[in-house]
Amino acid sequence: MSRIGKSPILIPTGVNVDLQGAVISLKGPKGESTLDTRGHIRLIHEDARIRVERLGDTNQDRAYHGLYQRLISNMVTGVSDGFQKELELQGVGYRAQMDGKVLVLSVGYSHEVRYGPVDGIELSTPKQTSILIVGFDKQQVGQVAANIRNFRPPEPYKGKGIRYKGEYVRRKVGKTGV
Repeated sequence: MSRIGKSPILIPTGVNVDLQGAVISLKGPKGESTLDTRGHIRLIHEDARIRVERLGDTNQDRAYHGLYQRLISNMVTGVSDGFQKELELQGVGYRAQMDGKVLVLSVGYSHEVRYGPVDGIELSTPKQTSILIVGFDKQQVGQVAANIRNFRPPEPYKGKGIRYKGEYVRRKVGKTGV
């Protein structure tokens, strides 16, 4: 039995659960989310918790058991509390600012990089050198953070670029002078 799969998912107050066959829908203060399990597992909603049970004992069923438990758990956390990622800009003249709902980045190119709004994601710049990404879908928050980081990933010689908060960039030694 999967250790992750057999742990029940606790439903906090304020989150509504709707089970219709293999489809689970959650609605909470931060948003609403739906997941189709495609009949790979059985969902049991009792009291204020959801239990995930597998249908068989094949390797694929065991893999789906832990996967869907974690996906549903992340959905519950997302619609109740939400997820966030923070990016830092390091480099002389590197800055971020909001132009309405559009993120404008000055990261060493001859032009400004503009990143448009994404549904379900809130972008903000608490400081000129940091970007805060907030949303209820964990995968989407991570993908938006990765897309923004990809405009100028940190380089190993000077450490300049966009990085996750707390990310360690291993530095390389440059050329020695002649």
